[in-house]
Amino acid sequence: MGKQSKNGKSETSGVGAVIAAICIIIYLGALVQAAVRLYLSVEQCRIQAEEEFDEIAALAQVYGRRGFTDPQFIETMYNKLRSSTSIEALIIYGPEGEYPPPFERQSGYAVNMENNPPSFINKWGLSNKGSKPLQIDNIRGANIKAVARAFDYNELSKILKETLLIIMVGFALSFFTMLLQFLAGTGAGTGLVRANEKTEPADTDSDTDTGIKDTESGPKGLYSSRSNIGWEEYTRDRLDSELHRCSATEKDLSLLYMDFTDIKNDAMYRQAAEEAAAFFMSRDLLFEYGKYGVCAILPGDNLETGKSKAEKFYRRILEKFPGGKNTSGLRAGISSRSGRLLNADTLMMEAAEGLNKARKDKSPIIAFKSNLDKYRAFIASQNRKVP
Repeated sequence: MGKQSKNGKSETSGVGAVIAAICIIIYLGALVQAAVRLYLSVEQCRIQAEEEFDEIAALAQVYGRRGFTDPQFIETMYNKLRSSTSIEALIIYGPEGEYPPPFERQSGYAVNMENNPPSFINKWGLSNKGSKPLQIDNIRGANIKAVARAFDYNELSKILKETLLIIMVGFALSFFTMLLQFLAGTGAGTGLVRANEKTEPADTDSDTDTGIKDTESGPKGLYSSRSNIGWEEYTRDRLDSELHRCSATEKDLSLLYMDFTDIKNDAMYRQAAEEAAAFFMSRDLLFEYGKYGVCAILPGDNLETGKSKAEKFYRRILEKFPGGKNTSGLRAGISSRSGRLLNADTLMMEAAEGLNKARKDKSPIIAFKSNLDKYRAFIASQNRKVP
């Protein structure tokens, strides 16, 4: 009996050594494949970023002949940036005062606006793609620079998940090998008792694993799934960016708040949002406002132009929605930059005041008119107080 027991233990130990070697191979294989795939992913991102930068530079070369502050040039560059998959921001350098503000996919993420001229932020995950000269007859010394993502985060997440899965397979194999060795090294009765004693902590580990929950919250993606326009939380950042761009080119900007008082469900709200996108022709500048409201940023429009557009849209809404023939179908408040240097919070507050006034007076549209002379006098008085 003693001899058989010794032989059984020796065979079990031999199997355990083989399994351990297999697990080591699995772990090393998981790490090697992850490293290779990460390297190839980074290389692919680099190649794609260079190709996209070449296309953007060629586009800037063509449309830049109109001038870097030309609205069509700026809109074209923004559209091309948004359609790219790897470029995060662009900066165009040229003669002083003749180049536009930086183009960013996400305001403040990749460009430091405190420097003059602006520069890219040096942070992990961004790769500077250098610069290219813009050969434009009437503009000398112009060039364009770009910064791109160094990684494809979706691919990176996929690689890490699959590598973790391979490692977990190795852990599972190790666990069951240890369990079999434990059972084989004990007597039948004692082995059953000890196996049962191990059951409780094993269940506890399982409960711990399944108790992990996703804590992510807040808006996901560029557009809300409820309305197919921008999330309300994105309004302030985009408005600040547009205000900065308009002030740099000395153009006006209006902000329009609209509340659809006849809408009672999300289906009608989505239809109203689509009507707004079709009318204002810029889904990127439309955002949710409250439960059934829409905020529209109107770069280049002064207060009168913005109000005229709001009135036309008001008449369109009355025609589109059942029960909208009465005067309660839409309430709107509008304000504009009017040559002032102000931030997004101030303009949003003024537009909200106009909307509240429209609700109170039961008037379709109320424009918030600022007194520019009083505003300038206020700014001058504040400057005199500065020591």
